[in-house]
Amino acid sequence: MRRNNQAGAEEEAQIDLTPMLDVVFIMLIFFIVTASFIKEAGIEVNRPEASTSNPKDNVNILIAISATNEIWMDKRRIDVRAVRANVERLHAENPKGAVVIQADNESNTETVAAVLDASREAGVYDVSLATEDD
Repeated sequence: MRRNNQAGAEEEAQIDLTPMLDVVFIMLIFFIVTASFIKEAGIEVNRPEASTSNPKDNVNILIAISATNEIWMDKRRIDVRAVRANVERLHAENPKGAVVIQADNESNTETVAAVLDASREAGVYDVSLATEDD
């Protein structure tokens, strides 16, 4: 009889970790789903300085223009003719988002204007130019 009491006590002393693991996995899924991921255009550019720059909220479309006038979106190089289609696609994912153009100091104004026009043709009128603070 002594043997049965010891076996019963060992079974009662074990802790069931399943509910704790369930809670941890649910929290992990919650944080992954609600996290806002930083989108990058794909390259680093030397932005012009401006003393009147303001931070921009709800940015979901970043377009970078390099010093050699290459256009980058979503970490890939695209042609100027493909800007409108890409902006339309990204704008459909988040209609409240804005476009920020990160143009290098050495890039041509013509390229920046073409990207700006393509963004507006895609239906996004909240378009800004990224600058550095003084």
